[in-house]
Amino acid sequence: MLILGIETSCDETAVCIVSATGDKNSPVFSILGNALNSQTKIHEQYGGVFPALAKREHSKNLIPLFKKVLEESGFEKKLTTNNSQQTTREEIKKMLEKEPELLEQFLHYLPTIEKPPIDAIAVTVGPGLEPALWVGINFARALSLAWGIPIIPVNHMEGHIISVLVNRNEISNTQFPISNSKTKDYQPITNNSPVLFPALALLISGGHTELILIESWGKYSNIGQTRDDAVGEAFDKVARMLGLPYPGGPQISALAEISRNNAEQTQTNFKLPRPMLHTKDFDFSFSGLKTAVLYLLKDIGTPTKADRETIAREFEDAVTEVLVTKTKKALERYGAQTLIIGGGVIANTHIRKAFEKMVTEYPDTGLFFPNLALSTDNAVMIACAGYMQHLTKPSESTRTPLVAKGNLSF
Repeated sequence: MLILGIETSCDETAVCIVSATGDKNSPVFSILGNALNSQTKIHEQYGGVFPALAKREHSKNLIPLFKKVLEESGFEKKLTTNNSQQTTREEIKKMLEKEPELLEQFLHYLPTIEKPPIDAIAVTVGPGLEPALWVGINFARALSLAWGIPIIPVNHMEGHIISVLVNRNEISNTQFPISNSKTKDYQPITNNSPVLFPALALLISGGHTELILIESWGKYSNIGQTRDDAVGEAFDKVARMLGLPYPGGPQISALAEISRNNAEQTQTNFKLPRPMLHTKDFDFSFSGLKTAVLYLLKDIGTPTKADRETIAREFEDAVTEVLVTKTKKALERYGAQTLIIGGGVIANTHIRKAFEKMVTEYPDTGLFFPNLALSTDNAVMIACAGYMQHLTKPSESTRTPLVAKGNLSF
């Protein structure tokens, strides 16, 4: 199958075309075209993502990214005559009336090109920011209407799980704006070892901290989640307390690493709590940890550079210990043969190394991380999740209403 992937759940606008073959146990993905635009710099002044602004940027960027992907994949073929049909045009106008900039670009560009040989459109329907999600959904609906291509609605978090099946070093880092990498040179992608079931997935991102039990592809159960702040959100909030810019995760990690490499800071009087570390369930809580940092900073008054580095290290250590401990308990409870860790926070080097060390205690358990470039939000994981859904639940797209679901869960 050739699948067009669309991702607009938060502050990354992403589009791709993926060629997918194989069965659910041994899928092979080839990236034919891939483009992403990050809005990080735009939202930096707000200290977080501003939904109305994210929606506007998605509306502005989708067609340029779509055009780039068609060019990379070799599917942009110009027409000598305009193929616009009045009936379809009026329906599309109504469909995209809330995205006027996208509508204008759509009606200007689409009638000038041939229909590409795409078999399906995979689009994120949730979870995420609903105004942002609707832009991608409506774009998918308009393309589906214009070209008669079916839509596969995708759970964004399933995309993070499936992302571990895509493994190639040459994938360009999605932290940067539109990639300049030559994706047309990519070869088929597959992992050397299969995912064995039951599997456990830990999903850690700016908006989510979840433990998912996977019986088989397409069969997921949420066995634990955060009761308040997500882990990535906690990183950002603590970074703000320390006077660090958004996004805060990489900033905290940089300070923490300085502290670990500084022999004088090896011992510290700063001790932060490990929330819910010893509870019998698999839930998480990070708001108390964030509050503890706030009180610690109030007690210190004006922290020195060394104080900020040590606090960053202690915070990162606390988060890591909680994540590892809870995951170990779940692995043992359910006898998982595979551990999958996905989401943007797994780009954190310290957390990544901690799980690599932890899994040595379980020699029969395989550990899967996504390629670093696919750990943050991207369209490739959405297209690949769409293919896996096609294999496991082929009629899902006809049963699932195509609506934005900000709080969508498994």
